[in-house]
Amino acid sequence: MPLVSIIIPAFNSENTVKETIESVLNQTWTDWEIILVNDGSQDSTLEIVNNINDNRLKIFTYSNGGANASRNRGLSHASGEFVSFLDADDLWTPDKLESQFKALQENPEAAVAYSWTNSIDETGNFLRRGSYITANGDIYTKLLLIDFIESGSNPLIRRAALANVGDFDESLAAAQDWDMWLRLAAQYHFVAVSSVQILYRVSNNSMSANILRQEAASLQVIEKSFSNAPQSLQYLKKYSIGNRYKCLTFMALQRNPSRKQGIIAMKLLIYTIKNDPSLLMAKALLKVFFKIVVMIIFSPEQTQYLITKLNRLLNIESFLGYIKLEVLSINSNSL
Repeated sequence: MPLVSIIIPAFNSENTVKETIESVLNQTWTDWEIILVNDGSQDSTLEIVNNINDNRLKIFTYSNGGANASRNRGLSHASGEFVSFLDADDLWTPDKLESQFKALQENPEAAVAYSWTNSIDETGNFLRRGSYITANGDIYTKLLLIDFIESGSNPLIRRAALANVGDFDESLAAAQDWDMWLRLAAQYHFVAVSSVQILYRVSNNSMSANILRQEAASLQVIEKSFSNAPQSLQYLKKYSIGNRYKCLTFMALQRNPSRKQGIIAMKLLIYTIKNDPSLLMAKALLKVFFKIVVMIIFSPEQTQYLITKLNRLLNIESFLGYIKLEVLSINSNSL
C-alpha cells in the first residue's frame, strides 16, 4: 500500500495535465499513488492521462461536480497514510514530497507540512514570488489573517487529520483550500519547509480568475471561520477582511486589462480601504489608483501598451507589502 496519495482533480485540463503528472513522476520520493479524478472533461484530458504508462496512476471518471467534489471523491479512493492535493495545472519541484515527508517525520506533533510557492504564467514562465512565510506549530491566528499556504496544491497532510476535520466544503465556489487549512490549523500543528516547491499557474481561464466569485467565497470562509474562533481572536476579523480585499484588488489588476476589470478593482479597493483606513497613507495606493483609472479610461490594447511603457509607475507589487501579518491584541480593546 502506498504511503502517500496524491489527488488530482482534472476538468478540461488537456493543456497542462501531462506536465502536472510528470512533476509527480519526477519526485525523488517514489512511494505514492496518483488518484486522478476526471471531472467530466469534454476535451482530450482523459485520452492524455490514459496514455501515461505508470501503474501508480489510478483514474476515476465522474460527471462534472466541481473541484471540491472531485477532491472529496479522490479522498474516498485514497489508501495512503498521507495525502496531498495537486491541481491539474500546477507543478511540484522534484524534492517536494520528500522534503515535506521528512518535515512531518521530524515533527510528529505536526499534521500538516507546507512549502513556499511561486506563481508561473500559462506558458510556465516565472511570474512572481510568493509570500515566503515560515510559520510552525500553532499557526491558526496567523492563518486567520492571510492564507499564506497560497495554493491547494501545497501541503502534505496526515490522512487521520483530514478524516477528523471532514471533507472539503462543497458549498463554497472558491477559497475552499483556505477553509480546509483553517479547519486543520484549529486542531493541529503545521510545519514549514522553507523552500519554493510549488509552482502555482496563473491562468485567465482558471477558477481563481473569477474575482467576484473569489470575493463572495472568501467572505463566506471568513464568516464561517470567525464564527468558530474564540472571542479573544474576534478583533482580527476586520484585518482578515482587509487583507483579503488587498489580495483580490491585486488579482483584479493583474488580469487581462479591461474597463470592466478596472471597475471591479475600484470596488474592491474601496472595500479594502474601508477595512484598513491606514492604507490612505500608503504610497502604493497611488500606483493602484492610477492603474485602475488607466484601465477604466483606455482600451485594453492601450492599457497594455501603457503597462509595458510605464512599468515602474504601474507596477503594484508593493501593494501586497501592506498585508497585515500580525496585529497586537491590545487593539481589541479599542475596536
